[in-house]
Amino acid sequence: MTRQARLFAIVEYLRARRTGVTAQMLADRFEVAVRTIYRDLDALREAHLPLRAEQGRGGGYALDRHYALPPVNLSAREAALLVAVATQAIQLRLVPFKQTLSSALDKVRGALSASAQRELLEVLKQLKYIGVPALPAAPAVRAAVEDAWFGQRPVALRYRRAGGDTGARTVRIAGVLMERHMTLLDCVDVQSGEQRRLRLDRIEQAALA
Repeated sequence: MTRQARLFAIVEYLRARRTGVTAQMLADRFEVAVRTIYRDLDALREAHLPLRAEQGRGGGYALDRHYALPPVNLSAREAALLVAVATQAIQLRLVPFKQTLSSALDKVRGALSASAQRELLEVLKQLKYIGVPALPAAPAVRAAVEDAWFGQRPVALRYRRAGGDTGARTVRIAGVLMERHMTLLDCVDVQSGEQRRLRLDRIEQAALA
């Protein structure tokens, strides 16, 4: 995730919350260092966003309640189902693009009134989903793969083979296949044109070529 994308995502995350959030919580959410979050918050203040810090229980960083974008016309029931399914998709790693999906959820929550958000929380408590989590991949790898796929750009990979040895290749991602416990990438080698299916959890490094 680029810094610009993270700044927008932080704004949506803060807008969706009815209580403050600490810098550490933001760092955990966006998988960056706390000092990075402090720099991001400073940048948002410089952009004249109504960001304030609240002390005490439930405090932290928050946006002024009058700051809002045009709302999406969703009922609490519609939002509950969208949030429930997407939240489980994140927890079970059913979709590799965690940050993008989290940002979309923040926008859905932020479009709801305070009463609708309370109703949403009650509905979510009663929904349960049991599945098999997908194997994890490094955040930087997921971000590079997402940018490469959506942008249709080549990506340079360092890949761990089944035997344990590693190799490097530059590919274009033609498709993403999500199985019960792993995410597979249908790739085309940029140099040879050879088609390969690679496991996301075996990619050790990835960068846009």
